[in-house]
Amino acid sequence: MTDTKAKNESKKLVELATFYIGDALCGMDILKIQEINKIMQMTKVPQAPEYVLGILNLRGQIVTILDLGKKLGLGETDISQNPRNIIVNSAGGHVGLLVRRISDVVSADMEKKERAPANMNGIQGEYFTGVYKTDDNLIGILDVDKVLSIED
Repeated sequence: MTDTKAKNESKKLVELATFYIGDALCGMDILKIQEINKIMQMTKVPQAPEYVLGILNLRGQIVTILDLGKKLGLGETDISQNPRNIIVNSAGGHVGLLVRRISDVVSADMEKKERAPANMNGIQGEYFTGVYKTDDNLIGILDVDKVLSIED
């Protein structure tokens, strides 16, 4: 009985770091994030996909920067509007995800997560594990591993 009680009490609470890609509010598990910073000097990568903005040296580590808006089909992120890089750890090293702006950290009960619609605000649902409803918003939960996969 103790195991059942522990399972019921340990709801699947996850801290979601939320951010905007275009006008879409998205989130990811905060534990996947190494840091968030401003856009820095980048070096273009010849023949890279159009959503790859370039690479940068972040304290001795090479970080590939992706325009998340372009990757998800929401259009280019405007660099003049002070966007942010969300640096995440991936199997291939560190990757920066360029987003329009950072929002709040939201405690989300993943048992209340709903399935992502096939097409959510113009974003392909395949890049999301689901959606989480708050009192005011609908947060698309980004599948970081799927976004970073090279199967385009």
